[in-house]
Order: sequence, then C-alpha cells, then structure tokens
Amino acid sequence: MSLFWLILIVLAIAVTGYVLGRARALSSAGGERSALHSLPSYYGANVAMKSAVPAFLLLICWLLAQPFFINSTISDMIPDSAIAEGSSRGLVLAEVRRTARGLDNAVASGAIEDDFASNARADFNDVTARLKEAGQIVTSDITQPVLRAAQQYRVLVASGNFYMSIAVLLVAIAGALWALRETNKDFRARNTVEQGIKAILIGAASIAILTTIGIVLSLVFNTAEFFRLYPASDFFFGLTWSPSFSGRGGSSELGIIPLLWGTFYISVVALAVAVPIGLFAAVYLSEYASPKVRAVAKPLLEVLAGIPTIVYGLFALLTVGPMLVSVFGDNGLGIMKAGTAVMTAGLVMGIMLIPFVSSLSDDIINAVPQAMRDGSYGLGATKSETVKQVILPAALPGIVGAILLAASRAIGETMIVVLGAGAAARLSLNPFEAMTTVTAKIVSQLTGDADFASPVALVAFALGMTLFVVTLGLNIVALYIVRKYREQYD
Repeated sequence: MSLFWLILIVLAIAVTGYVLGRARALSSAGGERSALHSLPSYYGANVAMKSAVPAFLLLICWLLAQPFFINSTISDMIPDSAIAEGSSRGLVLAEVRRTARGLDNAVASGAIEDDFASNARADFNDVTARLKEAGQIVTSDITQPVLRAAQQYRVLVASGNFYMSIAVLLVAIAGALWALRETNKDFRARNTVEQGIKAILIGAASIAILTTIGIVLSLVFNTAEFFRLYPASDFFFGLTWSPSFSGRGGSSELGIIPLLWGTFYISVVALAVAVPIGLFAAVYLSEYASPKVRAVAKPLLEVLAGIPTIVYGLFALLTVGPMLVSVFGDNGLGIMKAGTAVMTAGLVMGIMLIPFVSSLSDDIINAVPQAMRDGSYGLGATKSETVKQVILPAALPGIVGAILLAASRAIGETMIVVLGAGAAARLSLNPFEAMTTVTAKIVSQLTGDADFASPVALVAFALGMTLFVVTLGLNIVALYIVRKYREQYD
C-alpha cells in the first residue's frame, strides 16, 4: 500500500470515529445535549484524535527507523572482500541502493518479473543481462554481492512497507475503539481534547528544534564520512579546487580556501552596496519623508525583496555584466575580460539586499521612543544631530541584526553567483575576475556525475558544515559587539 493511500485511510478512520463518537455521546445522554459534560463535538474530536495521532506518530517513527534497520541488515550481508581497495562500505551500500532502484524500474517497465527480480537464487549473469537490456545498469562494475544485496534490499523494503501499513491501521482502529468505549455522557471529553491539543502544539513547537538538530547531525555524519575518505588538512588548507569526476574522485584537489575567499569577497561587495543605501533609505523614510511619500516609497522598495533570485541572476548576466565590460573592458579601462565577475554579482546582490536592510532598519528606527527625539530637540539639537547621536545609537542592535540578516542572505545566495560571477575558484584581489562561492559549489557537487558516496559528492556536506560554523561564529561575534556597545535606556 502506498503512503498516500495509507494516510487517506487513517484520516477516513478518524472522520468515521468523529461521527460515531459524537453520536454515541448523544445516545448515552438520551439525546439531551445539556446532560453531557462537554459539547458533542469534543466527544467526536476525542475519538478522531486518539485514532489519528498515535497512528501518524507510529508512521513517522517507522519511516525514520526503517532505513537504518535495512541499511544495517544489508551492510552485514556484504563481506569485506567485496569492498574494493580505495572504496568504502558506504560506497558499496550506495551501489546497492542504485541497483535496487534499477531493479524496481525494470519491474515497472515489464522488463523483469517481480518474483525474478527478488529471487536471490536467480542466475547472476541472467539478471545483469536483462538489466542491461532494460537500460537499468547504473554501474559498470556491478558484482554478485551487490546484486544479491540489492535483491534483499527490495524484499526488506517491501516487507517493511507492508508491515508498516498493517501496524498503522491496527493502531488507528484500536485507538478509535478505545475512545468509543470510554465515550459516555459523564466522560470529560473537553479536558482530554484540550490536553491532547496542548501536546500537539508542544510537538509542533519542537519541530523547529528537531529540524535544526537533524540538519546538524546530517551534516556532521556526512562530513565525518568525507574526512574519512579525504584528508582534512588538504580540505581546510588547500589552495586549489579541482574536483575530478573520474573514478572515485581520488585525483581531486578539494581545497576550500578559494571558495571561502570568493564567498566573502562577493558578500563584502554586496554589503558595501546594500548597507549604506539601505540605511540611508531607512533614515529618510522614518525621519524625513512625509506620510504620503513614505506610503508610496516603502512598498516600492520592498518589491525588490519579492523578485526571484534567478531574475537578478539574468539581470546580472544580460545587463550589468555587459555594462561593466563596456566601461572596464577592452574598449574602456581594459581591466575586465568578461561580464561574469565579482563586481557583477556583488552589485546585483547588493541591490537585492537593499530591502532587507532598509525595511528592518526603518521599523527599528520607528520603534525608538518619540520622547528621546523630543528631548534631543529640546536641548537644541538639529534633526541630523538627533539622528546621528540619539536615534541610531538607540537602534544599533536592531540595525546590526538587519545587517547580519543581509550578510547571511548574501553568503547563502547561489543563482546570482552562478550567473553573475562565474564558476572559477581562484584566489585573487581583482574584483573584475570571475570567482565562485561555497553555495554554488555545493549545488554543482550534488548535481555532478560522481557517486553520491564518493568524496566529490560528500564534499558538499563538508562545505555546508564549514559554512554553518563560519556563519555561527559571525553571529556570535556580532552578538558580542551589540551587547558591548548597546545603549541602555530606562
């Protein structure tokens, strides 16, 4: 049974339970709503909740645990002799999963019967020949242990899905029957439902924390696997980025320093454009602009934040790049060879970041108490002196937060960099040369032709982990600066 139909059936059981629970409560009270402890809808909601919530919890836990169990079982099936020199068990498991997908595709296309694809006693040469005919050979050196493990993998996945469907449906039905059994006119359904809803809300609030933990753990485990295959010293201190998609990527040079340099260089150029313009715009809108001008200018400024980044990338590639070449190229100053450069991506990214700085800074400046402005004017200060010496220091923490948000957005941008800055990983101070960033290479590494479990693909997780740590460090430093220089007012 597919996951979609399983969810629909559980929801149908919950809806049926709601109707039956409501009817049973009214029946126990002789049709008199006033004789019930709670409203009839609470009795129905109690049945629906006790049938659907445990079933979905079991479904989620099963879907999370099943891959670990299957991978562990399949890993035990693969002997050490089947792991080639220079490879790893993770790479072999990746081949097993790809072969299993090839078998599934061959069965779906009718090239192989399902029983034959899962038969561990089937002739190895016969199976591989039929996979080649179906165009489902995904690796040129498939071995007999890999094929047998892939066949067992299919069996375990199918069995796991079948037992999962049975268990989830039984839990949903048992929960509905249990709730129906306790339904009567004296049952405190409202208290039970409200406690259940409170628990659901707590669980929903915990999703963000659990998601963050899951992201960090996935980065940590895959980064550890990468450093088991590739030296950490070469990654962190290497000055060359040259991935090779041949073989296992063993001849690749994966030094991160050129990527970090490109990331920070482009981000600095972008912030140099966005911060002054955005901050000046915020000061004007909050302190100088009339209500009519503000009502028109601020929405128009915020439109920039709603433009897709691919549009900014095309703008950089087709408009800004050629414009810069005409000024700094061979027909101008002669210092720019092509339209894809740090300056191109930085200028366009800076334009994209202007509303992040201006809108947030404007809201923060407007939040400064009017009494502080009046006190400054009462002491004889001009408007510009009040802005410089009173309003901006009071709004400093929020302004720094806006700049940090813009910096994080700049560091994580991809499409503008790909189209506007090029893909060259180099160390250079020339802003008119092509460079690339960490995020752009994460995308290219995960969409390349290498094995997902090879160093060339796993390096994307190491890049992501490094970027995560760097961003976290920047946030900690910024928080320290804000706390140290923040103005305190009673």
